[in-house]
Amino acid sequence: MREYQIGMLWIGGPLSFLEILAIRSFIDAGHHVKFFSYGDVPNIPDGVEVCDANTVLSADSYLSHNRTGSFTLHADLFRYHMLAQNDRLIWVDTDAYCLKPFKTGTGHYYAFQARRSVGIGVIGLPSDSEALGLLLEYTRDEYAIPDWFGAEYRAQLEEAYNRGEPVHVSDQPWGAWGPAAFTYFLNRTGEIRHALPREILYPFRFNERLLMLRRGYDVHQHITEDTTSIHFYGHRMRVRIARRHDGIPPVRGLIGRLLKKHGIDPGEAPIRTGLPAKRA
Repeated sequence: MREYQIGMLWIGGPLSFLEILAIRSFIDAGHHVKFFSYGDVPNIPDGVEVCDANTVLSADSYLSHNRTGSFTLHADLFRYHMLAQNDRLIWVDTDAYCLKPFKTGTGHYYAFQARRSVGIGVIGLPSDSEALGLLLEYTRDEYAIPDWFGAEYRAQLEEAYNRGEPVHVSDQPWGAWGPAAFTYFLNRTGEIRHALPREILYPFRFNERLLMLRRGYDVHQHITEDTTSIHFYGHRMRVRIARRHDGIPPVRGLIGRLLKKHGIDPGEAPIRTGLPAKRA
């Protein structure tokens, strides 16, 4: 097994306690963390290597999704370029918590997030991965027509293209370059065989995420001795904590217990989404 460093990207202002917790978990597990950003972030935890994100992908190429305003498109593109440019570096979202050091003997490190979909919250790929090469080639064309949203949608895009009105990726469904594309190319190249079971990296399904806030909830029915990471589903989790818990998670919930374990005071970096707080 080879040792791997961790690469993360942050676009925006100060970190909340949720991102600080994720970063700290990898440091405390013994990983070297490279933290990429496009500007100064005032509260990055000590012990990380701060890197200019422009060295991987220029901010001039920034893409956002038109309907939602999400920066996911740019983040998707960034992770593929980061992996291609850095050997022995595993991409990790800033809402992934490390339970155990990430280890792989092949360079492949990713897991199913749903029955047929591989998540991209954690990705390890050899820099010469065929699937990675195809992803980079595909994403060079911002008007490319995806095969992963079904024949009917593909036919609509082809009709628009033939009318001289090609649909830009920012107007395609959310996540057009995300898990669906990643899974498609892994299947195409056969690298899907390296995908780990869901419980390794995504022990809580998306629709189970609020269990991580439930006071006193027994998490052992989700987290096994093989689990190495917990995905917090950042945006949705932040909205919930802001609306229902005034920006601070319940002390006796899983996230609250993990904050205590790492000595993090959530009150020093509470979640503020601009949404009105609602009490349960």
